Amino acid sequence: MAASQVQSLLRFLSQDAKVPLATAMGKVNELLKADLTTPEAISKGELKILQGIFKDEKIAKQVLNAAKRASKKRTAPTESTRPSPQKRSKARTQEDVTTPFAIEYALALPDSTATEEELSSIELLTNRAPLVLAFAVCVLRYTMPEQPMSSRLSLAQAIVSANSRSKAVSLGLESGQSAEQEGWGEGQPTISVLGRDIKVLKRWDYNPREGQPAQGPHPSEGNPDDILGQCLPDHSEPAPPLWGIDTEAIRRAHRPDTREKPEIAFPIHTPQSARSYLLKAFMKAQYEVVKEPESSKKRSQTQTEAEREACLGYLLLSIDLVCRSWASTLTKDELDRRTWAWYTRVRPPVRSGAEGWGEKGVVKLSDILALRRQL
Repeated sequence: MAASQVQSLLRFLSQDAKVPLATAMGKVNELLKADLTTPEAISKGELKILQGIFKDEKIAKQVLNAAKRASKKRTAPTESTRPSPQKRSKARTQEDVTTPFAIEYALALPDSTATEEELSSIELLTNRAPLVLAFAVCVLRYTMPEQPMSSRLSLAQAIVSANSRSKAVSLGLESGQSAEQEGWGEGQPTISVLGRDIKVLKRWDYNPREGQPAQGPHPSEGNPDDILGQCLPDHSEPAPPLWGIDTEAIRRAHRPDTREKPEIAFPIHTPQSARSYLLKAFMKAQYEVVKEPESSKKRSQTQTEAEREACLGYLLLSIDLVCRSWASTLTKDELDRRTWAWYTRVRPPVRSGAEGWGEKGVVKLSDILALRRQL
């Protein structure tokens, strides 16, 4: 199964069927073996098979009903659009099966080959939250190099969530203690990212290299360690991949007026939502608005998505150059603390007060690159 199909199946399970992502990721292989790779296939399957896979009658019915709803929304394909048996067979080969390896590569973020001179001339339009997310994802590559892409995205999103709530409290938009201050997530391990403590869930049964082809990734797919996490020396105790726990979601789910209870004790910040947020958050700053003809709207939407991806690649490369330049001179703890100071120095200016919260501003990549020379 191709990476895009993996994402589609995970998206269906986690969003349409409301299956916790941690559960969904552990069941994709079994669904594939049962030839239940799409909502249409699942809707035609037997409930007993789903019960055998999920080991829970309620979740099995949940998935089956969601598949039937999703199938009804789709128009039956014609003979000309239906994939050939040869293509279907190829998609089901063991090379393409859904594995942690395939999932991690599906989460890979865009990169860039732009030169420093080209980066220095770029200005991006964004708001503060996705910029925090970008800084956190980048620095985790150096402070927690053993963590795979799924974990870095989840941990970074946990930081953004905690920071956003703190900001809302300071602006008077929210009040009271945070979920962690009230004790939600108590007993779970804590780590520090960008100087802020977050609750995490250890993924002892998850190996991001499971399913890696013998010949390894194609050279064009980048360094495997950047996506799968670095392998520690043999004498070191392996650190498990982590999830960032969504403590606010735990508290919301246990409110007296909430009907739906969580399927797992610790909801997590999903890497897919963090990645999607990043891909939509950055555009080049335009100082002249050019009105496009009506006929080009469909084409411009595709262009816009491509430009947003390219802009994210420019930003991540700029931040990575800064982290890389300091990684050899700072300890991991120092690099983590310094990164928050770097973010505050280059974050887009916005109006003060609640009316300016979430407002977009300009980030100059030349300002980020200058951090390589500043203490």
